[in-house]
Amino acid sequence: MLLKNPDRTEIKEVLDTAKTIAVVGLSPNPMRTSYMVSKAMQDAGYRIIPVNPMADEVLGEKSYATLADIPEPVDIVNVFRRSEFLPAIAEDFLKIEAPVFWTQLNVVDEEVFNRLQGAGYTVIMDRCIKVEHAILK
Repeated sequence: MLLKNPDRTEIKEVLDTAKTIAVVGLSPNPMRTSYMVSKAMQDAGYRIIPVNPMADEVLGEKSYATLADIPEPVDIVNVFRRSEFLPAIAEDFLKIEAPVFWTQLNVVDEEVFNRLQGAGYTVIMDRCIKVEHAILK
């Protein structure tokens, strides 16, 4: 499976224009990767909106059960769930019309990638948003 992610110029543009990142699967446990990555992005100035039905609050922000529950626009949906959950997450993503769907390392679904990209969304898979931010800033 070979996905064609946007080039670094486009990824930099995504990161430069985004202000709000909804993080699906953001854990309240500071030892989890989702927490550490999201904290780093929050420290870099992004608004983080947790999407985790098992948490009330993460990183000082109210947590929502689903993407559809978020009452404001989102610039990036960053996914920290296993690949088998991507089709359902993509369905939720399509309901909120955020411009960017981003999955973390080793989270890949070629069908979801092609569907969302074909519908005109920016799709980045199998890349760490924190690493990309550090490289491009």
